[in-house]
Amino acid sequence: MDPSHARHPADAPRSLRFPLPAPRTTGGPALVEALTSRVSLRRFLAAPLSREDLGQVLWATDGRIPGTRRRTAPSAGGTYPLEVRAVLGDVPGLPPGVYRYLPEDHSIEQESEGDRRSDLMAATVGQADLAQAPAIVVLSAIPDRTTARYGARGVPYALLEAGHAAQNLCLQVAALGLGTVAIGAFRDEALRGVLALGPEEQPLYLLPIGLPTLG
Repeated sequence: MDPSHARHPADAPRSLRFPLPAPRTTGGPALVEALTSRVSLRRFLAAPLSREDLGQVLWATDGRIPGTRRRTAPSAGGTYPLEVRAVLGDVPGLPPGVYRYLPEDHSIEQESEGDRRSDLMAATVGQADLAQAPAIVVLSAIPDRTTARYGARGVPYALLEAGHAAQNLCLQVAALGLGTVAIGAFRDEALRGVLALGPEEQPLYLLPIGLPTLG
């Protein structure tokens, strides 16, 4: 069994799960173009994020390579400690709420209803204006999945994996002509409360996504 099933079984109620458009695995700008265009952006237009772009970003972050069991981000021993969530406010066809990404079938599972972007950004240190982004991706880790195999060394392995996934996200966002910024400044307990995270799960990154403002 994929370790990422440990907390949310694959047979979760289908009424709470939404399929995402199949990811694009060919074409697009060259990697060097994405690398040179990547920049941290903190201001976003009041415009929606398409379901297609949301799905592409989530897949690039830590999705499954079609036809394989590999992910887009390397994981120590295939233990997959990361959880990827999307806090949605303005994505046509998807109700506002907190969603968990399910790489096994490229879908999202709704964990709570309602627009929680402002609550989420209130947990950050002076960055509440980022709540205007139509979606905010949250990366967290359950280190026990990796420490069960590697002992204490599993903790830095989980942190390294979060870095791999966040860079994947940033490069995919740049390739799509969108903007993001990686945020690590937040109040852990406040963020846990908004997302209803268990004590075994450590929040690591917030990455708002949207169309950047000009200038």
